[in-house]
Amino acid sequence: MNAKRIVLPLTYILILFLTTSCGIGVKKTQKKTEETVVVPAFNPDSAYKYVEKQTLYGPRIPNSDAHEACKEYLVSSMKKAGATVTEQSVDLKAFDGKILKSTNIIASYQPEKSSRILLCAHWDSRPWADHDSNKANWHKPIMGANDGASGVGILMEIARVLGQEASKGNHPNCGIDLLLLDAEDYGEPEFYTGTKSDDSWCLGTQYWAKNPHTPGYKAKFGILLDMVGGLAPNFQWDYYSMEYAPQVLQAVWSKAAELGYGNYFKPERGGAITDDHLFINKLAGIPCIDMIDYAPDSQSGFVPYWHTVGDTMKNIDKSTLKMVGETLMNVIYGE
Repeated sequence: MNAKRIVLPLTYILILFLTTSCGIGVKKTQKKTEETVVVPAFNPDSAYKYVEKQTLYGPRIPNSDAHEACKEYLVSSMKKAGATVTEQSVDLKAFDGKILKSTNIIASYQPEKSSRILLCAHWDSRPWADHDSNKANWHKPIMGANDGASGVGILMEIARVLGQEASKGNHPNCGIDLLLLDAEDYGEPEFYTGTKSDDSWCLGTQYWAKNPHTPGYKAKFGILLDMVGGLAPNFQWDYYSMEYAPQVLQAVWSKAAELGYGNYFKPERGGAITDDHLFINKLAGIPCIDMIDYAPDSQSGFVPYWHTVGDTMKNIDKSTLKMVGETLMNVIYGE
């Protein structure tokens, strides 16, 4: 993903923060939730293992053996968790003309329900450490423990819990789709000298948004997870999330605050981030927000190890996985 800095007027921030009437209705259904729905526990230890397992395959770059092996692992794990799994395989053309053998993986729960919630993360990793402080590393692939694997690991744990709870008859009121997106991180590297375009990023998302796994697919809202496992995260409101889905931002951040995570989920503006949610909003018409660790004082707008060889398991914190996973479980079971 790419980050751009856009300053928003304070009055706009206040308007967004005060906007509470929205489709996800976390506050409105709280009493009903407490009486009729049991929100299952989210296990951060299990989520951590899912993150780690992905990194053990190595960098998950399209066309590589590691990418193919990890795909099989993700698909089999989702099936084991009781999901209806769709593999959307497609050849995508990258900015440099390379054809990327790509697969979006969709794990669906209660696929018969028309009212749905979409949770997303990208499962590929970046081919270049083009933000590394050492130029000798620029052409090396990154491990992507946080940038990619952390969001997928959280969704895998949610899948495990959904499957486990289904056997008890404890279903969310909405159908849930876990969308694992491919070819997100193949955007032009910093050292690329040709014409740059935001469309070189999120290739799997652009394809899915134009060709959803179910014809005419719609969801009430979507939540994208990207870099959601780092130490002491700073989850702010990105510009495009505010533009397309302010009510969803308000409700999700409010839920995180109710759970005691307000120091990390801050209702403050971040930058404009070209990420999967942008294309889900623009092309699929689904109001989708980006939950992403943002570092406004850094040159890149992200954590120092972003797109470097330092994006490894040493930066993954179980407490962060817990706060994100717990927030999501409360949102989807609170519908």
